[in-house]
Amino acid sequence: MPAARARRRTKLVVAVIDGVQPAMLERAVAEGVAPVLGELIERGLYIDDCVSAFPSVTPVCAATIATGVGPDRHHIPAMNWYDRLEGRYVEYGSSLAAARRFGITRQLIDVVYNLNRVHLAGDVATVFERLDDADLRTAGTTYLMYRGRHEHQPTADTPLTRLAATLFRHPVQGPREFFYADIFASRRTGCRSQMGMPGQRDQHTGCVGAYLVEHDLFDFLLFSLPDNDAHSHRRGLDAQVQSLGVADQQLARLMEAGGGPERFLDEHAIIVLADHAHSEIREALSLPDLFADFIVLQPRERSTLDAEIAICPSQRSAQIYVLVRRGRRALMPRLLDVVLSEPAIDLVLWREGARAVIGRGKRRLRFAPGAGLTDERGRTWEVEGDVDLLAARLEDNRLVSPGYPDALGRSWSAITCPTAGDLLLSAADGFEFVDWGGVSHVGGSSHGSLDAGDSLGPLIFCGTGPTARGERRWSIADVAPAVAGHFALDGGGR
Repeated sequence: MPAARARRRTKLVVAVIDGVQPAMLERAVAEGVAPVLGELIERGLYIDDCVSAFPSVTPVCAATIATGVGPDRHHIPAMNWYDRLEGRYVEYGSSLAAARRFGITRQLIDVVYNLNRVHLAGDVATVFERLDDADLRTAGTTYLMYRGRHEHQPTADTPLTRLAATLFRHPVQGPREFFYADIFASRRTGCRSQMGMPGQRDQHTGCVGAYLVEHDLFDFLLFSLPDNDAHSHRRGLDAQVQSLGVADQQLARLMEAGGGPERFLDEHAIIVLADHAHSEIREALSLPDLFADFIVLQPRERSTLDAEIAICPSQRSAQIYVLVRRGRRALMPRLLDVVLSEPAIDLVLWREGARAVIGRGKRRLRFAPGAGLTDERGRTWEVEGDVDLLAARLEDNRLVSPGYPDALGRSWSAITCPTAGDLLLSAADGFEFVDWGGVSHVGGSSHGSLDAGDSLGPLIFCGTGPTARGERRWSIADVAPAVAGHFALDGGGR
């Protein structure tokens, strides 16, 4: 028996419920809509303020959960971004209308193939790769980040998948047991997801998960429950009570396949988390309108000598890329004048040499790693300027910013990401940036900003991990090390 297999205590499930607001989870539990989640909270450790990545959008957060590092190291900068090497926009799925503007085929290939094979940094290991290397049986349902050590060919079991096979012709490297929409399936389970359509994805995960439990096919399972996010975008925060009930039913389905909650939890540990949270949206801002005086690269265009900037809205965050080389020094001040005076934009981030800058209006906060203030995760920073910009306070030389959790660490990771824009924007309360398809979520909810409302989600440990929250603030980046620690791999733990 391999050494890693001998050391493991129990099987482990990591359930990622997309976009959960802790208050809505607590309400769903209190109203009896989410009894399984309530049982896990009662049995384990519940953390109601686990910090997301920034930008707090799903591709960035999924990469952080899967690797345990931020965008400065995993290189996934946003939902929509500009690839300087290829001279084009990358769009991971802001909306169907946005996908059409960029080309649906191009968007699907970026999401299904390039996100893991090309865009995700090759020098950071995913949790699947680490566990595969330790000869543990890995499994995953449909999740943006899936890179592992096992090759999987596209499926062609149904008329729909045979049609999709004309586009998805190449194999991928994923976990040992891999189920991605209906495009890849390591074995026949009888489960269908209608090609990963919203509203079908949670039940597909529940169906696959139950099959994997019944046939004892994993040591580690990433159990992805994404439908809460789409439901919240359309209907707002209060609607999460209903969609969390659906997610809870799939967790119940998983446990019933293992003989019911008691027997399942005897044999399995579980970590439940959200990748980010949600905030209500009342108004939307069109960035092309805001930058009407600039020459903006359009969707499907390749970078040309004419375009001055690329605009990349990602829900409640956005990135602006300067495309010109000559005239850059004159262009940046003009761009800053526009964004720093716009009421719909809360914070603007950019680089000044070796330091990062956060600005609003005429106020500035400059910072870089170094001796000085300590943050809530124990890192130290050289800081100059207006800390009140972040509504922060100092407690024994410790910077605490409740309104912008882990503000310096998340901002630094985002702005130093090699694929990030020259300007990063965080939307003001109630605002969202309209995507390239003209879509916003006014009347619903959204996420992406540095603000606490978008950034603080729930985290539950049951049967693994810590028994007390400790003093240091928890982050979604702590999940991958916790998984490694559960299986006693080197470098595991928080």
